[in-house]
Amino acid sequence: MSVGPINELPPVHEAWLPREHSLHRPRHGKRQLTALVSALVFFATPTLMWVFGMRASEIENHKLASFPTFGEGWGVFTNLDEWATDNLVFREGAVQATDWVSRTFFGEAAPFDQGGATEPTGPLPGSPSEPAPGDSGPSVPGADQPDGSDAGFRRVVEGSDGWLYFGTDALAKCHPQVPLDTTMAQLAKLRNVVESSGREFVLVAVPDKTTMVPEHLPATYPGKDCADPVTPDLWRKAVRVAGAIDIRPRLSVAADKLGKPVYYPQDTHWTHEGAIEMVGAVADEVKPGVTDRWRIQAKERYSADADLPPLIGKKGKNNATSYRLRPNGRTDRTEPGANDLQSPLHHESTPLSGQVIAKTLVLGDSFLVAASRYLPAAFADVTMQYYLTAGRAPDQVVDSMADAKIVVLQVVERNIAAGTPEVLTPAFLEKLSVELAKRPVR
Repeated sequence: MSVGPINELPPVHEAWLPREHSLHRPRHGKRQLTALVSALVFFATPTLMWVFGMRASEIENHKLASFPTFGEGWGVFTNLDEWATDNLVFREGAVQATDWVSRTFFGEAAPFDQGGATEPTGPLPGSPSEPAPGDSGPSVPGADQPDGSDAGFRRVVEGSDGWLYFGTDALAKCHPQVPLDTTMAQLAKLRNVVESSGREFVLVAVPDKTTMVPEHLPATYPGKDCADPVTPDLWRKAVRVAGAIDIRPRLSVAADKLGKPVYYPQDTHWTHEGAIEMVGAVADEVKPGVTDRWRIQAKERYSADADLPPLIGKKGKNNATSYRLRPNGRTDRTEPGANDLQSPLHHESTPLSGQVIAKTLVLGDSFLVAASRYLPAAFADVTMQYYLTAGRAPDQVVDSMADAKIVVLQVVERNIAAGTPEVLTPAFLEKLSVELAKRPVR
């Protein structure tokens, strides 16, 4: 008698075995069919909608993800989720419906913007929140890059009367990438490097909206308890250690005259009025009293897309007023402004009374976009650029600083708190020190 192989499977399908058999596995025909139909609907419906001309819309503060290519290696698989999510045709409606349900039945906004993502999704570098009239281009450069410690924080904090705040204002103070004292020391070192070469250095700190307009903030929000104590310490050290201009008093006076804050309710940036105050503060710092003859006149009103609503699947507008700035009281020297300052933007004109004449470089972040209209009116020879360019093109930024007699650094409060300005890295400061020493100003 022959003996069959040990542990040989029965010669029938496992679903046909008696139920009491240890290898019996029932078929799940109905469940399998339901799963297959659901998968078919999920994948086929968006495809059919696309074929018939329906397209997904950009409801967040970034362009829709493109389909990954095989040239990306494993990215063809890892980036597929992002593409599929962004390009769902009905996603905007689903987001709005989810938010309605959450607010109606639970009394709070849907948590679309909770932290913890592996990629930052706040306002990104390279585009303005305040485009020229008629241009509703994408939002905002100059955001901080979260360090992965953002779990539990919100991208957007919803305040009263429709006011929105950028959650990174709190995140940057609670989880800085660089300790605050180290950042202040680097700012002081940057000043020393520039001034030792015979150049003038001006540091202007721009307050966060959470600092200047706290009255619309909710009583409690993620990060409030750890961020609040940092704010006064940051400003004290920025002024005393780094020598920054504190423009908070000027902004408060301007707001009192206007009867409203100089920040947009649904944007993380200031208005044109705030930008003009910054330009005036820098000009007076370089040449005291130079703004005495300035005449500022409203030019036109327009609206542009706000940068914070898209982060929570909404849309909003900034209602803005642009101005004419006449440095000598007669001649308007304002310019259209820039949408992108990744590369240097240079303006030179015949000097007028009421202008700073010396060759000036202004390095800044997203708050420089609105100011780029008015800096050419205040400075007869001015170059403007994002300081983030120092990360990818340090030689170019160093060369621009070496060509100038006045170097202005504008940094928003949250970037100081986070320690992220690229011009503060040890490698950049070392390169700058060597080059400026070779090309001193006498």
